[in-house]
Amino acid sequence: MQKAKLTLKTEPSHSSIIQISERVSAGGSELLLIGGPCSVESRAQMDAVASRLSVAGVQALRGGVYKPRTSPYDFQGMGREGLEILAAVRDRTGMPVVTEVMAVSQIEEIAAYADVLQIGSRNMQNFDLLKALGHVDKPILLKRGLAATIEEFVMAAEYILAHGNPNVMLCERGIRSFDTYTRNVLDLGAVVALKQITHLPVIVDPSHAAGKRELVPNLTLAAIAAGADGLIIECHPDPEKSVSDARQALSLDDMVAIVEKVRAIAPIVGRTLPPVQEPLPQVVVA
Repeated sequence: MQKAKLTLKTEPSHSSIIQISERVSAGGSELLLIGGPCSVESRAQMDAVASRLSVAGVQALRGGVYKPRTSPYDFQGMGREGLEILAAVRDRTGMPVVTEVMAVSQIEEIAAYADVLQIGSRNMQNFDLLKALGHVDKPILLKRGLAATIEEFVMAAEYILAHGNPNVMLCERGIRSFDTYTRNVLDLGAVVALKQITHLPVIVDPSHAAGKRELVPNLTLAAIAAGADGLIIECHPDPEKSVSDARQALSLDDMVAIVEKVRAIAPIVGRTLPPVQEPLPQVVVA
């Protein structure tokens, strides 16, 4: 890993803080919580999610509009319409939005709407995409590949930094193994290692690691205890009707319950969460 000139710590206290919006950042004392559905399905869906989460202490909203699906016959996302929905919800709630970019050709369009561009695990070593994102003036959420080593993960981040974009957050989302009970294996050892060897914020995705919603709460708490700087968790107003990843999606009630558990343990590891806010006015979507 000696070739990683830009991602490695220069001293033990070297930690980068990535500014996502005026009020939201990753890598500081305040934990970053990102919540929302796997896919944007409608304006009403995203308004319901944002209205509930924004007052509970979740700072950012996730939602896929271009979806890499294993089957070509599965829902592939709403595209530009989904981006417009995300932007409208952000304007109403003030929550920055995170969405995935799959190809170089999508960067300009997505960067015009989203606050954070996510690289999914399948694209962690899409080097042309990594290079191109190095020229984007937006934070990047880089997910670990399905079977990537820690060194490969770090070097993927190095590609983005080496091409000019220092605003990279690493995301541990589980790696593939022989066991089929969980969707993937959440590698908390990697979280500890990445915090020791890199200065970049480390976000954990317990939803894709577990693949089962009942496992997400305890994995969430374990991630915070291991030193994660934040979480990205799937939730949906009606999880069983989610068009993608329904089995791992939490209800909004369960998502808020997790936030309260994180709020209780955060001070133990020297972290904080934003305070609970007053409910937002309801919006009627035609």
